[in-house]
Amino acid sequence: MDVLFWQLVHLLLRDGYRIARMSERGDEIWLESGHWRRPTLVRLVRADFDWSRSLRLDIEYTWQFIRQMNGRKIGKGGRVVNVYVMAYPPVDDWESLIAEPLPLSGAAGGAFHTLLIHSGNTGEMLPQLEEMTGAALRPAPLVGEADPFAAAERLKHEVLTEWRRQREEERRIFEYGKPVFTRLLIIVQVAMFLILEWSGGSTDPSVLIRYGAKFNPLIEMGEWWRFLTPMFLHIGFLHLLTNTFALYYLGWTVERLYGSLRFLLIYTTAGFFGTLASFLFTPSISAGASGAIFGLFGALLYFGTVYRHLFFRTMGMNVISLIVVNLLFGLLVPGIDNAGHIGGLIGGFLAAGAVHLPKRAAWRRQMKALAAAALLAAAGLWAGFR
Repeated sequence: MDVLFWQLVHLLLRDGYRIARMSERGDEIWLESGHWRRPTLVRLVRADFDWSRSLRLDIEYTWQFIRQMNGRKIGKGGRVVNVYVMAYPPVDDWESLIAEPLPLSGAAGGAFHTLLIHSGNTGEMLPQLEEMTGAALRPAPLVGEADPFAAAERLKHEVLTEWRRQREEERRIFEYGKPVFTRLLIIVQVAMFLILEWSGGSTDPSVLIRYGAKFNPLIEMGEWWRFLTPMFLHIGFLHLLTNTFALYYLGWTVERLYGSLRFLLIYTTAGFFGTLASFLFTPSISAGASGAIFGLFGALLYFGTVYRHLFFRTMGMNVISLIVVNLLFGLLVPGIDNAGHIGGLIGGFLAAGAVHLPKRAAWRRQMKALAAAALLAAAGLWAGFR
C-alpha cells in the first residue's frame, strides 16, 4: 500500500494539485487543488489502525483542525477529502465512521469526506476518490520493479523533487526584483516635504500650488505636469508618515513581484490616474502619494488574477480587507480625496495588466489592459477639458 499511497500523491500532482503540507516522515500529505470555483483540499494518510477508535480520534482531530481554519483555505462550496491508505482496515466496525460527510463551518456548502482505502476495496474506492478530487487516479502497474519497497522509495523521491520545485518556483515569484525605486521614491517624497516646510509650510496652499499640487484652474490653463507632481508632495507630517509607511510595505512587495521598471510604470500610471480622477470629481487642491499607493493595491489585485491560489494563500484577504477599510474610511471622513484613491486603484490594476508579471507574457491580455487604460485616460481628459 506504500506504493499506492505515493502513486496517488504523484497522480494528484500531475493533475494540478500542489502539496500544501507534508509531515516529517511523509506519511501525511495535504494537497490543494488549483480549481477556483470548487476548491478541494485532500489529506492523504498512510497509516494502519488496528481498532476503529484510533480512526475515529484521527478523523475528529482533523475535522476540528479544519473547522478552526474557518473555511479560509477552503472557500465557498469547497470540500475536504480525508483519505486513509491502509494495508487492512480496523478489526471492529469502522464503516459507520465514514458513512456520511461532516459539515464545515465557514465554508458554505462545503463538506468533510473520509475515505478508507485498503487492499480489499481499492477498485471500489478509487473511482469515488476520482469523483471527489476531479483527478484521474488510475495507478499504472509497476513494470520492471519487483521490489515494492524500492518502487515506493522511487515514487517518494519523485514527489519530494516536485514539491521542492514548486516551492522554489513560488519563492522566485516573490523575490524577482529588488526594491530600488521604493527606497528612491521614499527619499524623494521626504526631501520634497522638507523643501515645502522650508519654503513656508507643507499645509500652506500657496506653497503647495507653487511646487506642483493638483489645482484644477492651472491644469485647465495647460499645466499638465500637475497630473504627476502631486504624488511627491504631502500636506503635513501625518500625511507624509502614513503614506511613507504604506509605500514602504506595499512598494517593497510590488517591486519584488514585478521588478523595478514595471513597478515604476505602475506607480506613476496609478499616480496619474489618481490625480485625473481627483481633477474630474474634486475641485479642491490636493496632493499626496495616496493615489499611486492605491495603485499598488491594484497591482496586487492583478497579481491575484494571475496566481489566484497563491494570492489567497498568502496575502489575498489582507489586501482586499485593507482596500475596503481604506475606501470606507475615505467615504466617512471628510477631506479625504476618495476619487483619487479609486482612480489610482483602477490605474494601478490596468498598468499591472499592461506590463504583466515577469516571465509570464500574455500579449492579448496585456494589449487589452493597455487599450483600456488609454481609453479611460483619453475619456477622462476629454471630460475634464471639454
